[in-house]
Amino acid sequence: MKWFQGTADAVRQFTWVFEDAKNRSIENILILSGDHLYRMDYMDFVQHHVDSNADITISCVPVGESRASDYGLVKIDSKGQISQFTEKPKGSELREMQVDTTHLGLSPQDALKSSYIASMGVYVFKTDILLKLLRWRYPTSNDFGSEIIPAAVMEHNVQAYIFKDYWEDIGTIKSFYEANLALAEEPHKFEFYDPKTPFYTSPGFLPPTKIDKCRIVDAIISHGCFLRECTVQHSVVGERSRLDYGVELKDTVMLGADCYQTEVEIASLLAEGEVPIGVGRNTKIRNCIIDKNAKIGKDVIIMNKDGVQEADREEEGFYIRSGITIISEKATIEDGTVI
Repeated sequence: MKWFQGTADAVRQFTWVFEDAKNRSIENILILSGDHLYRMDYMDFVQHHVDSNADITISCVPVGESRASDYGLVKIDSKGQISQFTEKPKGSELREMQVDTTHLGLSPQDALKSSYIASMGVYVFKTDILLKLLRWRYPTSNDFGSEIIPAAVMEHNVQAYIFKDYWEDIGTIKSFYEANLALAEEPHKFEFYDPKTPFYTSPGFLPPTKIDKCRIVDAIISHGCFLRECTVQHSVVGERSRLDYGVELKDTVMLGADCYQTEVEIASLLAEGEVPIGVGRNTKIRNCIIDKNAKIGKDVIIMNKDGVQEADREEEGFYIRSGITIISEKATIEDGTVI
């Protein structure tokens, strides 16, 4: 087995699973992407696929022009069948995919804001259709969105399932950053705390977070953290994070640490002029993603005041993507550094 060459190739390399499913009379296969944030009842999705007797059903959402070119866009007819699919169009191709979304139930005002229909990259296939497409019809095509789906639209009954709840593709640095910070906002665009459909994570068995004389506004603080006389605003702070005296964290996603350093270990490192895991005294951080186990010293400023959009400073422990500063995993940012 070689590394996956695309979404379709990833599925193709496991066709033995679908052959087994076919042998067990499993008629439909649900294919999901792993880098999305949403809450969907897949039974409703699959039932729509069955009721419409579709060969393939694609879950779709209305989106605005600023984001439309990031996705595969569709046009659908009055029966919900997809008549055209274009992957990540630009310029005139993008304008060609603009549609009236009021027929999807949007108000005229919302339809003006969201005049495109985007594929979520979430599919239901009839099992025999999936095997036919991957193994015989398009055996060298590696991607669903750019290769297989546009061709299948011309040959098969491909239906759209319109999803009207929150959905966010978090497959880029910018979207990952924005989706995380949105969780800390009021009102919430997406809510983890739904008693009917809860989200679960693996138990960490960590102690409660200790917060000493801090100012915390619109933030999520994970368990097992130590915060001392610091300010956290519009940020997400991951487990086992340490924020020392005078730290200011704003518009930042901090992923936390995999292990603790004891107070004795921290004191010893500081005495030797080294930097412990966490964020040191009087450090100011804005518009940043801090990867796991990063060591940021005291009196550091991370603000990207010049508005640099892209930069690779691997040897210095950071990158900049879409204007967002990213502190690398296990990186050390020395005392007094200004980024």
